[in-house]
Amino acid sequence: MSNDAPPTLPRPMQTNIAFLATDIGRLFRKRFDTSARAVGVTGPQWRVLAALSFHPGITQAVLAGLLDVEAITVGRMIDRLQKSGLVERRPAPADRRAWLLFITPAAEKLLGDLQKVAEGLMAETLANFAPEEFDEMVKLLNRLRDNLVAQVA
Repeated sequence: MSNDAPPTLPRPMQTNIAFLATDIGRLFRKRFDTSARAVGVTGPQWRVLAALSFHPGITQAVLAGLLDVEAITVGRMIDRLQKSGLVERRPAPADRRAWLLFITPAAEKLLGDLQKVAEGLMAETLANFAPEEFDEMVKLLNRLRDNLVAQVA
């Protein structure tokens, strides 16, 4: 085992679903960020581009809510992505103060490359899972998520 490998979690943390979910999310973000940088963007920029590809024409305020970050943070990311030719701001017809956000053709190509990277990382992550184990895990995680959403509503 290398010195860079994370230590084994103590038993209480191995059974704490909230801790595991947070840690798994952190590890995914770390792996995706490393891979995204190799393609030319950061992990957070990747998430911005992906969100805009699913929701073209949203405002920075809506994007900030989707990503659960401050509007100023999104604004700075959009500034960088616009300078890189990956995002376009267009005036909102109904509100002179707002801008609608769109990805550019260059970003669409980049997202295709990033999708391949994501698929490779996911294949590595799930390499020792049988298809039925994967299906059961997805089913259980969706049920857990549904329970949390119901508690918020």
